[in-house]
Amino acid sequence: MSTEWTAPPSHAELLAAGAAARRTTPRRALAELAAGARNPLGILEAQNRTRQQDLVPLRRERMSASPFAFYRGTAALMAADLADAPHSGILVASCGDAHVSNFGFYASPQRSLVFDLNDFDEAAWAPWEWDVKRLAASIVVGGQATGRPDAVIDQAVLSAVTTYARGIARATQRTPTERYFAHFDVESTRGLLDKASRRAIRSAVKQAQKRTGERAVRRLTERDASGRLRFLLHEPTTSAVGDELRGGVHGLVEQYRRTASPDVALLFEHYTVSDVARRVVGVGSVGTRCYLVLFEDGEGSTILMQPKQASQSVLVEHGRVVQPPALRELITGNGEGARVVAIQRILQALSDPFLGHLRAPNADYYVRQFHDMKGSVEVEELDDGPFVTYAQACAAVVARAHSQSVTASEVAGYVGAGRAVATAMLAWARAYAEVSLADFQAFRSA
Repeated sequence: MSTEWTAPPSHAELLAAGAAARRTTPRRALAELAAGARNPLGILEAQNRTRQQDLVPLRRERMSASPFAFYRGTAALMAADLADAPHSGILVASCGDAHVSNFGFYASPQRSLVFDLNDFDEAAWAPWEWDVKRLAASIVVGGQATGRPDAVIDQAVLSAVTTYARGIARATQRTPTERYFAHFDVESTRGLLDKASRRAIRSAVKQAQKRTGERAVRRLTERDASGRLRFLLHEPTTSAVGDELRGGVHGLVEQYRRTASPDVALLFEHYTVSDVARRVVGVGSVGTRCYLVLFEDGEGSTILMQPKQASQSVLVEHGRVVQPPALRELITGNGEGARVVAIQRILQALSDPFLGHLRAPNADYYVRQFHDMKGSVEVEELDDGPFVTYAQACAAVVARAHSQSVTASEVAGYVGAGRAVATAMLAWARAYAEVSLADFQAFRSA
């Protein structure tokens, strides 16, 4: 240590720095769309060229289902648009795809249900407002898709953004350690909800509690004549893998175990691989490489794991955000899967203890449990009141996630009370929903 010591910036100094950023990018500027030429279909086709070609028609089919399904699959388009629009320049660890369907329930290591972000494929450093804008536009697109009145949609967006503002302000008044341990436990927050919202949450929790790995194994596998569990194949959702992957799976498992915590690595010594299958998931992810790996011990106990391809984040590729040196070094040495795992652990209050990553000859992967009481709120089925409440809950989660970054107090200083930012975000979200709808119609026509 140097004999000269300099204290880190204080909360007050960081707040002042954030407020000063308004001089460069006034909060009203956050309402502005990007100017200039766009090539949305070109971006999507470029993505398709990197996907497994037999699944590209399925990706197109799923994205064509509705304007909201299309929006879910177009994080790359939004990143490109946000890159060319005014932004605060205050970077935080970001989800990169924080739309309303990428929040949900899952089991904590203590087996209680928590509510948090649950998709980190695009996670990277980016301006704080990009996550909030992704959320706000999804509220508009999702609300319009379900025929909600404009007043309800506006209320949901405004209340979500002001919830974010209050959340980041409150969080940054706590110590970094207190922020680190904060999380949203489902049971402890029920009392804060109205009757209709509690009913919606109760239904979602009930479904989540059924979605266990054991249940998935019962539904997705059967024993062959030798007594070995095998996946049931249903093209194209679940399909066989080639001999090359089967032959190399044990080496890949060993590579994964080296990235997991020592207790998890030891746990997997009790098991051996029983079967592997390709699995199609999501909307925007269709065509990326995703697999299920079934492990079984000598007594028939099972673990079901999901390696999923990790490619360069759209925040980097299309958003053109220069990443911190430490993250660039991590990716260079360990691959994009390491990026996903690292930022997931930063943003989630309680993460899957089985998280890990690996590098295969064809791609980088992150690895997680499959169906570990994972569930989500069906936004389309919510009444208007619970829809607004759900939007607020998602925004509170984003605020908690962003509060882990050292720049969080700068964000709080920039945002202020939240009214100016909320008004700008609503105007932007409504305008961007129109852009997304036009892109959807062009996509369908093409």
